Amino acid sequence: MTKQEKIQIVEYLSAEFKNASALIVCDYKGLQVSHLEELRRTSKVANIKVQVIKNTLASIALKNAEQPDLALKDTNIFLWADDQIALSKVVCKFADAHSEHFSLKTGLFDAEVVDTQHVISVSKLPSKEELIGMLLSVWTAPARYFVTGLDNLKKQKEENQ
Repeated sequence: MTKQEKIQIVEYLSAEFKNASALIVCDYKGLQVSHLEELRRTSKVANIKVQVIKNTLASIALKNAEQPDLALKDTNIFLWADDQIALSKVVCKFADAHSEHFSLKTGLFDAEVVDTQHVISVSKLPSKEELIGMLLSVWTAPARYFVTGLDNLKKQKEENQ
Protein backbone atom coordinates (compact mmCIF):
# COMPACT_ATOMS: atom_id res chain seq x y z
CA MET A 1 0.00 0.00 0.00
CA THR A 2 1.43 3.34 -1.01
CA LYS A 3 1.68 6.33 1.29
CA GLN A 4 -0.99 8.17 -0.72
CA GLU A 5 -3.41 5.24 -0.34
CA LYS A 6 -2.79 5.19 3.40
CA ILE A 7 -3.49 8.93 3.61
CA GLN A 8 -6.77 8.48 1.73
CA ILE A 9 -7.81 5.60 4.00
CA VAL A 10 -7.02 7.62 7.13
CA GLU A 11 -8.98 10.62 5.83
CA TYR A 12 -11.98 8.42 4.98
CA LEU A 13 -11.88 6.64 8.34
CA SER A 14 -11.44 9.89 10.26
CA ALA A 15 -14.61 11.29 8.71
CA GLU A 16 -16.50 8.03 9.31
CA PHE A 17 -15.41 7.71 12.95
CA LYS A 18 -16.23 11.36 13.64
CA ASN A 19 -19.78 10.97 12.28
CA ALA A 20 -20.54 7.58 13.85
CA SER A 21 -22.15 7.54 17.27
CA ALA A 22 -20.98 3.99 17.96
CA LEU A 23 -17.88 1.97 17.11
CA ILE A 24 -17.07 -1.55 18.26
CA VAL A 25 -13.71 -3.30 17.93
CA CYS A 26 -13.71 -7.08 17.80
CA ASP A 27 -11.15 -9.86 17.47
CA TYR A 28 -11.77 -12.12 14.47
CA LYS A 29 -8.67 -14.34 14.57
CA GLY A 30 -9.44 -17.74 13.04
CA LEU A 31 -12.83 -16.71 11.63
CA GLN A 32 -13.63 -18.26 8.26
CA VAL A 33 -14.08 -15.93 5.29
CA SER A 34 -17.63 -17.21 4.75
CA HIS A 35 -18.54 -16.19 8.32
CA LEU A 36 -16.92 -12.79 7.81
CA GLU A 37 -19.01 -12.31 4.67
CA GLU A 38 -22.11 -13.31 6.67
CA LEU A 39 -21.25 -10.57 9.18
CA ARG A 40 -20.84 -8.05 6.36
CA ARG A 41 -24.21 -8.98 4.81
CA THR A 42 -26.03 -8.78 8.15
CA SER A 43 -24.36 -5.46 8.93
CA LYS A 44 -25.19 -3.96 5.56
CA VAL A 45 -28.90 -4.62 6.11
CA ALA A 46 -28.69 -2.81 9.47
CA ASN A 47 -26.73 0.12 7.94
CA ILE A 48 -23.55 -0.84 9.80
CA LYS A 49 -20.12 -0.46 8.26
CA VAL A 50 -17.55 -3.22 8.73
CA GLN A 51 -13.86 -3.03 7.90
CA VAL A 52 -10.62 -4.73 8.83
CA ILE A 53 -8.13 -1.93 9.41
CA LYS A 54 -4.45 -1.92 10.31
CA ASN A 55 -4.04 -0.84 13.92
CA THR A 56 -1.70 2.05 13.12
CA LEU A 57 -4.08 3.49 10.51
CA ALA A 58 -7.05 3.05 12.84
CA SER A 59 -5.20 4.78 15.70
CA ILE A 60 -4.34 7.73 13.48
CA ALA A 61 -7.94 7.95 12.20
CA LEU A 62 -9.31 7.85 15.75
CA LYS A 63 -6.91 10.59 16.81
CA ASN A 64 -7.89 12.73 13.78
CA ALA A 65 -11.56 12.18 14.59
CA GLU A 66 -10.91 13.43 18.14
CA GLN A 67 -11.93 10.08 19.62
CA PRO A 68 -10.31 8.51 22.68
CA ASP A 69 -7.29 6.31 22.08
CA LEU A 70 -7.95 2.58 22.09
CA ALA A 71 -5.14 0.16 22.89
CA LEU A 72 -5.27 -1.70 19.59
CA LYS A 73 -3.41 -5.00 19.43
CA ASP A 74 -3.60 -8.21 17.39
CA THR A 75 -6.23 -8.69 14.69
CA ASN A 76 -9.12 -6.23 14.80
CA ILE A 77 -12.28 -5.71 12.84
CA PHE A 78 -14.08 -2.40 13.23
CA LEU A 79 -17.85 -2.01 13.07
CA TRP A 80 -19.48 1.42 13.28
CA ALA A 81 -22.91 2.98 12.85
CA ASP A 82 -25.20 5.76 14.00
CA ASP A 83 -27.52 3.41 15.90
CA GLN A 84 -25.81 2.05 19.03
CA ILE A 85 -28.54 -0.48 19.78
CA ALA A 86 -28.65 -1.97 16.28
CA LEU A 87 -24.85 -2.17 16.18
CA SER A 88 -24.71 -3.85 19.58
CA LYS A 89 -27.43 -6.34 18.65
CA VAL A 90 -25.72 -7.38 15.40
CA VAL A 91 -22.29 -7.73 17.01
CA CYS A 92 -23.51 -9.63 20.08
CA LYS A 93 -25.68 -11.98 18.02
CA PHE A 94 -22.76 -12.74 15.72
CA ALA A 95 -20.38 -13.14 18.66
CA ASP A 96 -22.75 -15.64 20.29
CA ALA A 97 -22.98 -17.67 17.08
CA HIS A 98 -19.19 -17.65 16.47
CA SER A 99 -17.80 -17.38 19.99
CA GLU A 100 -14.75 -19.57 19.32
CA HIS A 101 -13.26 -17.17 16.73
CA PHE A 102 -15.03 -13.83 17.26
CA SER A 103 -15.04 -11.75 20.43
CA LEU A 104 -15.77 -8.20 21.50
CA LYS A 105 -12.79 -6.18 22.65
CA THR A 106 -13.95 -2.61 23.27
CA GLY A 107 -16.14 0.11 21.91
CA LEU A 108 -16.80 3.81 21.64
CA PHE A 109 -20.32 5.10 22.29
CA ASP A 110 -20.69 8.86 21.88
CA ALA A 111 -16.90 9.33 22.12
CA GLU A 112 -16.74 7.41 25.41
CA VAL A 113 -14.77 4.18 25.75
CA VAL A 114 -17.04 1.31 26.81
CA ASP A 115 -16.25 -2.25 27.82
CA THR A 116 -17.79 -5.46 26.52
CA GLN A 117 -20.36 -5.64 29.33
CA HIS A 118 -21.71 -2.23 28.34
CA VAL A 119 -22.06 -3.35 24.71
CA ILE A 120 -23.87 -6.52 25.83
CA SER A 121 -26.20 -4.46 28.05
CA VAL A 122 -27.05 -2.11 25.19
CA SER A 123 -27.74 -5.08 22.89
CA LYS A 124 -30.52 -6.20 25.25
CA LEU A 125 -32.40 -2.90 24.96
CA PRO A 126 -35.42 -2.77 22.63
CA SER A 127 -34.77 -1.38 19.15
CA LYS A 128 -36.27 1.84 17.84
CA GLU A 129 -38.99 -0.08 15.98
CA GLU A 130 -39.87 -2.10 19.10
CA LEU A 131 -40.11 1.09 21.17
CA ILE A 132 -42.39 2.71 18.59
CA GLY A 133 -44.60 -0.40 18.66
CA MET A 134 -44.80 -0.27 22.45
CA LEU A 135 -45.66 3.43 22.35
CA LEU A 136 -48.39 2.92 19.74
CA SER A 137 -49.83 0.09 21.83
CA VAL A 138 -50.02 2.38 24.85
CA TRP A 139 -51.56 5.21 22.81
CA THR A 140 -54.23 3.02 21.24
CA ALA A 141 -55.14 1.15 24.45
CA PRO A 142 -57.82 3.62 25.66
CA ALA A 143 -59.56 3.55 22.27
CA ARG A 144 -59.43 -0.28 22.19
CA TYR A 145 -60.87 -0.51 25.70
CA PHE A 146 -63.63 1.99 24.84
CA VAL A 147 -64.63 0.04 21.71
CA THR A 148 -64.51 -3.25 23.61
CA GLY A 149 -66.71 -1.74 26.35
CA LEU A 150 -69.26 -0.49 23.78
CA ASP A 151 -69.28 -3.90 22.11
CA ASN A 152 -69.86 -5.64 25.45
CA LEU A 153 -72.64 -3.18 26.30
CA LYS A 154 -74.29 -3.86 22.92
CA LYS A 155 -74.10 -7.64 23.50
CA GLN A 156 -75.54 -7.25 27.01
CA LYS A 157 -78.49 -5.19 25.74
CA GLU A 158 -79.17 -7.72 22.96
CA GLU A 159 -79.23 -10.55 25.51
CA ASN A 160 -81.65 -8.67 27.75
CA GLN A 161 -84.17 -8.13 24.92
